[in-house]
Amino acid sequence: MTKHKNVLVVDDDNRIRSLLSKYLAENGYFVMSAENASTAIDLLNSSAIDIIVMDIMMPEESGINLTARIRNNGKSIPIIMLSALSDADNRINGLEIGADDYLTKPFEPKELLLRIEKLLKRHQTNKDIIKFGEYSFHIDSRKLLKNNDIIPLTSSEINLLILLSNYINQPVSRDEIAKVFYGVGERSIDVQVVRLRNKIEEDPKNPKYLLTVRNIGYGLYI
Repeated sequence: MTKHKNVLVVDDDNRIRSLLSKYLAENGYFVMSAENASTAIDLLNSSAIDIIVMDIMMPEESGINLTARIRNNGKSIPIIMLSALSDADNRINGLEIGADDYLTKPFEPKELLLRIEKLLKRHQTNKDIIKFGEYSFHIDSRKLLKNNDIIPLTSSEINLLILLSNYINQPVSRDEIAKVFYGVGERSIDVQVVRLRNKIEEDPKNPKYLLTVRNIGYGLYI
């Protein structure tokens, strides 16, 4: 499969974090790393992460809690958890909370690589359906559903959502958005964004998904 995906490695063990980062980089991935949950959250909020590899047991905040925070924020990024042999209960809790896979330490780096590739391939296959919170946007049929109920959208709102869906977790410039609306001004773009937010955000004034990216434009963050 195509590499050059962004992997976030979260582990408080400097040696493991360094070894995994080096191995994944040698196999064609862009790697970011974090030694704790707070650094990981900062990277998730500022970068386009395609998959997360995280340790379950970390001193400040566990991988279980971090996974719960990520899922509660509506993000569907694939997560692989790393656990010790004695962590059976934590592995089960992690999968129940929303982790996609786990590896028991010690493990062969090649096995981690294969699991990453498998998860990314599965995630890519599902990208014609974009899920965030209670919503799912079906790109092919141009339909937005909330718990299986169709949310009516105008053609402009659909086109905006399709554009943003092509750049999940990345900012889209105002110039790029203007092309979709045939060169309309910034005010018209802002109006469309506000209307779409009113339909997909629980609190449109404090959005979770359709975010303003300062000095650039907007982005759909899941």
